[in-house]
Amino acid sequence: MKKILILLFISVIGLQVNAQEVHPDSVVPIFKFDQETIDYGDIAHNSDGNRTFRFKNVGKSPLIISQVKGSCGCTVPTKPKEPIMPGEYGEIMVKYATNRVGPFSKTVTITSNASEKTKVVRIKGRVLEPKKDNSVTQS
Repeated sequence: MKKILILLFISVIGLQVNAQEVHPDSVVPIFKFDQETIDYGDIAHNSDGNRTFRFKNVGKSPLIISQVKGSCGCTVPTKPKEPIMPGEYGEIMVKYATNRVGPFSKTVTITSNASEKTKVVRIKGRVLEPKKDNSVTQS
């Protein structure tokens, strides 16, 4: 019985530690994105697929992004090379392959030393069919 009570006590303490939110006075870096979803809307086939996620480090220590990863090969993100200091802005560039016709919804997973160790942002939109050339050639 003692073992069960000790195990139960340890479990409750563990849940309380995991459930704690980051307090604004914490010294860890904290992401604050301008937008967490970029909607490309309807875009032309083979058009510019580059977009930028802009964020601010609202924490109290440098934000270091160790990895950014797209959910597939058609989504290629680029992370900042330098740490983002407290109060400064940073950008994550994303290039979507607009040679694929149709709707898309993809994610970019960001791994960092921020309060939220893994952050997921999204892109979505629809690549339109290529325009057909209706001109008639005469010989």
